[in-house]
Amino acid sequence: MEAALWVAQALVALAFAFHGYQLAFALEKMRGRVVWPRDVSDRLLRPIGVLEILGAIGLILPTLTRVLPWLTVLAAACIVVLMVFAIVFHVRRREAPNIVLNAVFLTLATFIAYGRWVIVPV
Repeated sequence: MEAALWVAQALVALAFAFHGYQLAFALEKMRGRVVWPRDVSDRLLRPIGVLEILGAIGLILPTLTRVLPWLTVLAAACIVVLMVFAIVFHVRRREAPNIVLNAVFLTLATFIAYGRWVIVPV
């Protein structure tokens, strides 16, 4: 179970760090490739990008260093909430592929939060 949690943490952290970087620091490039950011203001997207980067760090660093490991559970729980909002956003826009991807990350983040809180607490 420990290995499965680490794999899930690494996958979600990498995805959120990459996506967060794009939102926070390469937004114009992202808008050239992806449709939905064109309809959302910079004032909303950039802070979301920074929070995604912080969430990615929170998934790995506290468990790795064993310093305040409950922060990993909190980071995963925050990602769960973020994914619920993302699913609602994409449902309203009828963007099925994004909904599926958000649901996958929602499931992984839920697994991480539950796993690090109940199954294999650090």
